[in-house]
Amino acid sequence: MAQETFDLLVIGGGPGGYVAAIRAAQLGMKTALVEKAQLGGVCLNWGCIPTKALLRSADVLRLVQGAAQFGIKAHPPEADLGAMVARSRAVAAQLNKGVTHLMKKNGVQVFTGHARLQGAGTVAVATPDGKSQVLRAKHIVLATGARARQLPQLPSDGQSVWTYREALTPPALPKRLLIVGAGAIGIEFASFYRALGSEVTVVEMAPRILPVEDEEVSAQVAASLQREGMTLHTGMGVAKAQRTNHGWDVTLQAQDAGKAQLQVQADVVLVAAGIVGNVEDMGLETTRVQVEKTHIVTDAMCRTAEPGVYAIGDVAGPPWLAHKASHEGVLCVEHIAGLKPHALDPQRVPACTYSHPQVASVGLTEAQAKAAGHKVKVGKFPFGANGKAIAMGATTGFAKVVFDEASGELLGAHMVGDEVTEMIQGFAIAQTLETTEAELMATIVPHPTMSESMHEAVLAAYGRALHI
Repeated sequence: MAQETFDLLVIGGGPGGYVAAIRAAQLGMKTALVEKAQLGGVCLNWGCIPTKALLRSADVLRLVQGAAQFGIKAHPPEADLGAMVARSRAVAAQLNKGVTHLMKKNGVQVFTGHARLQGAGTVAVATPDGKSQVLRAKHIVLATGARARQLPQLPSDGQSVWTYREALTPPALPKRLLIVGAGAIGIEFASFYRALGSEVTVVEMAPRILPVEDEEVSAQVAASLQREGMTLHTGMGVAKAQRTNHGWDVTLQAQDAGKAQLQVQADVVLVAAGIVGNVEDMGLETTRVQVEKTHIVTDAMCRTAEPGVYAIGDVAGPPWLAHKASHEGVLCVEHIAGLKPHALDPQRVPACTYSHPQVASVGLTEAQAKAAGHKVKVGKFPFGANGKAIAMGATTGFAKVVFDEASGELLGAHMVGDEVTEMIQGFAIAQTLETTEAELMATIVPHPTMSESMHEAVLAAYGRALHI
């Protein structure tokens, strides 16, 4: 059995793992990465990237359908699901090749196979050809990610019960689609399939869709989705499900005691009810690594309870976001190298939902800020009063900001509307720089842009909005 020794070994090649490996190589460490499936992980191959490719196709379809309002005559467009899926897979494949190139460019040695910890800085890798490779490293970073949570009433079968993976490569467009879970994943797929003509029903146990977002944002998105013909059931969960000749007969039960049940029929059910960390069959039992609620427990520097073993990304808990994983990868490696990086502040990790309309946020919601004891100043500006948005025909939505009244600290920012996912970085930078309301108000924002609404929202918080 062959054996190799490294300074740093990363297990998992997703956006946390491969970024950690690159940063380690930049810092002069002899680095290896073990991946059992595809470099880039779920995000690149079966999550963030291919879903955005599909959602882009849906956006183009909507744009062409509404071409007349822009003075353009166009034949009624026809969605080609197969071509959309093929483009999505091609985008993912291109980026997968890009990660492979980055590994070679940075001198990271990649091993294909399943890795198991064996204690004392030793990892055994079972390769696809049935062989075994033993690797040793002073530092080991666990970046094994997470997978879709299964519901006992609706176990995934890849045919009529989908996870996000099957939803990315459908054999045909479902006539009736039931989506269980109204977080980012559920709402994104709801937007896509409704744009293509599916009858979409969404069920969510929480009192509102996108429950982690600001309440006003959730309400705006719900109203938009319902206008598009989508059915939303909030405050309800799946009580039972029965397979029929044509799909599923699902019984929904209200979370409030005594409320009546509701029957929903669907050809396909997409389960988007959260994720669980990939902590099984990793050899954690040979270490002091602690697991809580399927996620590895870490400190601010991504250290586990086992010396020399670290965990980053989805397997280390929320927020379950690719950019959080990448940041942790850099932070963790720089800590190992003795560079003394700042700990990650979860409240400064922006979140984006690429639905129609889009949602983007960073920091505390208004309710969270008040619950934390802050006396707040809140500003809100509608895109319907923004010149660029009117010219673009993109007037749905608004920008909202929450400030601490005493200090002027930007506690949170929340937006809903076209391309707000590209705009939230402005507020994220502002928080990182600990910018105050005075500095934001003094900032000159270009005209005409939708980002003017961000500036106007800040002004509105202090009674100074100019265009409402």
